Amino acid sequence: MVASPYCDSLLMTDLEKSKRPGWFDLHCRFLPLAATKGRIATMIGLRATAGLTLATLASLLAGTGAFCQQATPEKGGPPKINAVMELFTSQGCSSCPSADKLLESYTKAPDVLALSFAVDIWDNLGWKDTLANPKFTERQRAYAKMRHDGKIYTPQMVINGGSHAVGSQKTAIDSELARALTQKAQWVDISVRREGDHVIVAAPERAGQVVPEATLWLVTYHRQVDVPVTRGENSGQTLHYYNAVREMSPIGMWSGSAMTVKLPRSALDNGKTDAAAILLQQGKTGRIVGAAQVP
Repeated sequence: MVASPYCDSLLMTDLEKSKRPGWFDLHCRFLPLAATKGRIATMIGLRATAGLTLATLASLLAGTGAFCQQATPEKGGPPKINAVMELFTSQGCSSCPSADKLLESYTKAPDVLALSFAVDIWDNLGWKDTLANPKFTERQRAYAKMRHDGKIYTPQMVINGGSHAVGSQKTAIDSELARALTQKAQWVDISVRREGDHVIVAAPERAGQVVPEATLWLVTYHRQVDVPVTRGENSGQTLHYYNAVREMSPIGMWSGSAMTVKLPRSALDNGKTDAAAILLQQGKTGRIVGAAQVP
């Protein structure tokens, strides 16, 4: 069993917990990179992220905190996105509903794009996830491979395609998010506008810079989905999902030159989802270096 920065694959007894001041319990599921489906992690210990002062944390948590202050919306358009959060979750995971609820609060921050990706790694535990897509499971695996750490678990929050934290632990997430918001050198301002029957996506030129090739993704999602669960660990509950991604499609490659992509509105207004966004991501599952919501 592989441990994460926030989770240890330990089943602690009360005696062990008493010897570990500052630790508290958390139910979290792990799936090592090479493991098969159904390999379940045990109760784990979680150490609160250190180094974040109360003053800094208060700044982050107050209203929409430091995140909202950085948003500079274009006239007539949505605010600029400065960070992307991806929550990998599952209807078959009893630890996930609290993370799904926490994600809702991040969806209200105007300069953060918070997305939910349902994975199928626990579909053999009595309930098949109705929102899961094998592509999202592969995306989570690819992130673990890119990080060279093999950390695959639910609920898992990945920030800007790089760092990750347990999806229900706000302090750890806010710490990683604050760090991401300070790393702006590579961030690319993506613009999106509607023009007649088309949606126009534009990425600027990075003159004189060598930049890694990056994929432009079109992400379509539901702002809220409610799912009654009748079997498995969450049996008897109605689970609530926010910004639940239904599809991701590559629409172009960017390598530092100015580019424009024209999409038909039908690619977004398909009747199956009610919102869309654009991601700019190094490679296919590398660092996310730009994002924008579709107005």
